[in-house]
Amino acid sequence: MKKKSRIVAERPQTDWARVDALTDEDIAAAIRDDPDAAPELDAEWFASATLVMPTPKAQISIRLDRDVLEHFRRYPRYQTRINAILRAAMEHEKKAG
Repeated sequence: MKKKSRIVAERPQTDWARVDALTDEDIAAAIRDDPDAAPELDAEWFASATLVMPTPKAQISIRLDRDVLEHFRRYPRYQTRINAILRAAMEHEKKAG
């Protein structure tokens, strides 16, 4: 069995004093000026929002080839990744007819 390498990520060097000094107006201006930022969520947005709960997943037992399982286990949340790949295959089949 392979040993997993333990790479230690560098801690971010956030200037928390600078962040604490930002006013609501500074934050709103930064959001407006950033084309990639999501819009600010206001009371109107929350009033029209709908809570959507995900459907629970079924717990199953599945047999996979050992090399396939080893491949996916290299990733964090590998079961979620397998589910996403199976979902993409299912949706592709549905479109293809």
